Amino acid sequence: MAVRKSRRGEEALRWSIDILTAMSQLQPIVEPAVEAAGYRLVRLRLIGGKTKTLQIMAERPDGTMSVEDCSRLSRALSEFLDREDPIEGEYVLEVSSPGIDRPLTRLTDFARWSGHEAKLELNTPDATGRKRFKGLLLGLDGSDILIDIEGQRLKFPFRAIAEAKLVLTDKLIQEDLKARKAQ
Repeated sequence: MAVRKSRRGEEALRWSIDILTAMSQLQPIVEPAVEAAGYRLVRLRLIGGKTKTLQIMAERPDGTMSVEDCSRLSRALSEFLDREDPIEGEYVLEVSSPGIDRPLTRLTDFARWSGHEAKLELNTPDATGRKRFKGLLLGLDGSDILIDIEGQRLKFPFRAIAEAKLVLTDKLIQEDLKARKAQ
């Protein structure tokens, strides 16, 4: 029995490698521009397809991000990207806020949102073969993420986490409402 490689599979792998390479090259270019505009980069994604989309999720230093902020940052980044031209071909720029059930992308996010529910996905399965976890964030132990899952305290190295995000709960909504009123 001969093993055949699908051209479509090879193309998808090449595309994935190209996107990852582009991302590793884009972040050091885009992040200083986001910071120069007065914001913090939360997440940067380049999504392929017929037309590529550069998704930039950002927030103000105080953790907020209004529609006006998105518009302001979009204009600043459009000018910067037109001038620097770091992406080959056509693409659409999309600027957004992290939202209430935000992604957790920095080590400090896990400390900041301790006490809230989160979903974590690991790069590779743990010793039990599990990749996805949902539980209560307990903060950090050095550069390890602590999470309580049904009474069991687990620890994962930050570098082992592929994706993480907060779970929309009543507690999270109440905290968000209080923060908005305080502004």
